[in-house]
Amino acid sequence: MAIKLKSPWEIERMREAGALLTEVVEEVARHVEPGITTKELDRIAYEAIKKRKAKPAFLGLYGFPATLCTSVNEVVVHGIPSDEPLKEGDILSVDVGLIYQGFAADMARTFPVGRVSPEAERLIRDTEAAFFEGLKYLRPGYRIGDVAHAVQTFLESRGYGVVREFVGHGVGREIHEDPQVPNFGKPGTGPKIRPGMTLALEPMVTLRPAPVVILEDGWTASAGKGNLAAHYENTVLVTEEGPELLTGVSLVRAQ
Repeated sequence: MAIKLKSPWEIERMREAGALLTEVVEEVARHVEPGITTKELDRIAYEAIKKRKAKPAFLGLYGFPATLCTSVNEVVVHGIPSDEPLKEGDILSVDVGLIYQGFAADMARTFPVGRVSPEAERLIRDTEAAFFEGLKYLRPGYRIGDVAHAVQTFLESRGYGVVREFVGHGVGREIHEDPQVPNFGKPGTGPKIRPGMTLALEPMVTLRPAPVVILEDGWTASAGKGNLAAHYENTVLVTEEGPELLTGVSLVRAQ
């Protein structure tokens, strides 16, 4: 495992990339409503990224065919944008990355489509809260397992399923770098957290524990009909003082 610690110059580039990606997600969020298609949201994201002189990080990555991963209801991650209109009561997870001046940023949010059920609202809210539980341990003196354990115990204490098939990761010149950052694990295990690490922490959560199955398109990861899934991700810098969000700063809840 080769964990790349970022120099001050590289960190500044990543701050720039993260700020631009946050603007892109905000633009997409403004258009999430019943009747819009995820393919239209994908177009909006692509144009927003290009307008900022950046490059979509996911388009063509491992053969993925779109700018956004758009995952509706029971889809956990890697949903492919389609011409199917979103419906009132759906929930939509949007995962997107960009590359700016050679550096990547990665971010995901789950949005309600119109009015959603109380259990869907709670799932979205608790998935975000789980991110912040893990974030408490993204500081020198802890290990990746401490972060993972904090996310897992918070979610499982509320009866949710913690997705194990997909994990967070390092981010830098590549959208996916070492180390892996799972949402489950044992405290005191895994790589030490050090200043200069840049990591994507991304809880992926199902309303009810269930295995995740890849559908026939080879991408869409489903928790099964009748279940719901949510996703919350930011790119985070580890500093001597603790974690710094490189994405989502203007979308962050009051702490």
